[in-house]
Amino acid sequence: MLPVLIHFTFTSLASQLLLYVVALVAVVSIARNGWLGAEGPSSEGRGKATPPTSEQRLTRALGYGAVAAGLAFVGLRYALPADAIPGGQGQGIPVHTYGLLLAAGFLTAMSVASRLAQDEWRSMSWVPDASGGGQWVDTEGPRKREAVLDLGFHVLVGGLVGSRVLFVLVNWRDYARDWTQVFSLGGGLVFYGGLIGAALAAWLFARRNGMDFLRLADVAIPTVSLGQCLGRLGCFSAGCCWGDVAASGARFMARFPGAGFAQDLFGRLSGSSSLAFQSQAQDGRFVLPDSGLILHYPVPGAVRISEWVAQHGTTLPVYPTQIYESVGQLVLFCALLYARRYRRFHGQIFALWLMCYAVLRTTVELFRGDTERGTLHGLLESLGASRLADAVPLEAWYNISTSQFISLCMFTFGATLLYRRIRQVGELPGVGPTPSPA
Repeated sequence: MLPVLIHFTFTSLASQLLLYVVALVAVVSIARNGWLGAEGPSSEGRGKATPPTSEQRLTRALGYGAVAAGLAFVGLRYALPADAIPGGQGQGIPVHTYGLLLAAGFLTAMSVASRLAQDEWRSMSWVPDASGGGQWVDTEGPRKREAVLDLGFHVLVGGLVGSRVLFVLVNWRDYARDWTQVFSLGGGLVFYGGLIGAALAAWLFARRNGMDFLRLADVAIPTVSLGQCLGRLGCFSAGCCWGDVAASGARFMARFPGAGFAQDLFGRLSGSSSLAFQSQAQDGRFVLPDSGLILHYPVPGAVRISEWVAQHGTTLPVYPTQIYESVGQLVLFCALLYARRYRRFHGQIFALWLMCYAVLRTTVELFRGDTERGTLHGLLESLGASRLADAVPLEAWYNISTSQFISLCMFTFGATLLYRRIRQVGELPGVGPTPSPA
C-alpha cells in the first residue's frame, strides 16, 4: 500500500509562483464554467429555458468563482509557508493515494451518470435545414447531461459537508474540548454522512430545476457504487476502515505499515503511518497472535496490541474489509445497471440500491475492527453509562456501529418506498409490466 504517492514542497520562489498561477487558473476555469452553464427562466407555456441574460451569467460566474477562490485560499494557506501567504502552514501538497482514488471515483461516477442521463431523457426531434431536408436531433438528452454535470458541484459540496458533520457527531467528545477543530483540515470523513448530504443537495437541485427526483435518483444512484468501488481502494491504500484481527494463518488478510515501512511511489519512506497502524499503536488490549482473539486482560501467550505493532512495525494481520466492500460495490453497480432495463416506475432502482447497500454495508461491518468509526459501546461510554458499556464489549456482535444503525434505517426507508411505489403503479389504470426504456 502507498499512503502517500509523492509529496510536493514549495520552498523556492519559483515553485510558490507556479502554485499561485495554478490556483488562479483553477478559479478562473470554475468561474467560466459557471458563466457558460447559466440558464435563463423557463418560457411560459413552453417549458423550455430562454437564453440567459448577461446579468444572470455574471451572477452565476461570481458565485462559482467565490466558492473556488475560498477553497483555493484554504489550500494555499495549507501548502505555502508563512513568508509566502499570511497564516501559511508550509505543509506542501502530499498526493495521497486515498484522495486520488476518491477523486477518480467521483469523476468516473459523474461521467457515467451524465451519459446515463442523456440516454434516460433522450428526445428526438426533426430539425429542418435550409435545403428543405433535415435530420433527427436529440434535443433534451444533452441538456440533461449538462444538468447532471452541473449537479456534480452541488453533490460534492453537500457530500463533503455531510460526511464531515457525521464524523464530528460520531467523535463529538474529541471536538467538545475544542470546537475550532471542526473546521481544521485534520480529521476524517464518513461515507453515510456524505451520502445524506449529497442526497439532500440533489433533492434541492432537482426541485429547483423542475426534475423528477426519483427519476434522477434512478439514473445517478448506481454510479455511487461505482465511485465507492474506487473510493474503498483508496481506503485500503490509506489503511483506514480496516478489519478485525485475523488468525495468523488466514489466506486473505493484510498488514498495514507504520512510518518505518510506508513508502511513496519512488520507494522512499514517506514518513506517514497508515491509520490502522496509528490506532493499533495506541491499543491497550491484548491479543493471541496465532488465533487473532482479542482480550481485555492478559493470559498466557497474549501480548499487548500496542507492543506487538511497535515491535514489528506493521499492524497485526487484519481482514481487508476495504476490498470486500469494493468488490461488493462493483457487483451492485453492474446488477443495478442490468435491472434498469426492467423498471416499472421511477424510484425502483433507488429503492433497490438503498436496500442492497444496507445489506452489503451491514455485512462488511461485521468484519470491521476500527472502533473509531463509532459503536454502541462508544456511545454508552460517551454518555457516562459505563456499566451498560461494559455489558456491550467492543468485540461483541451486538455492539452495532453507527453505520449499521443507519443501514437499518436506510433499508426500512428503501423497502417502504418500494412498497408504496408498487402499490401506486398497481392502482394506475393501464399500467402493465412493460419495461421502461434504459
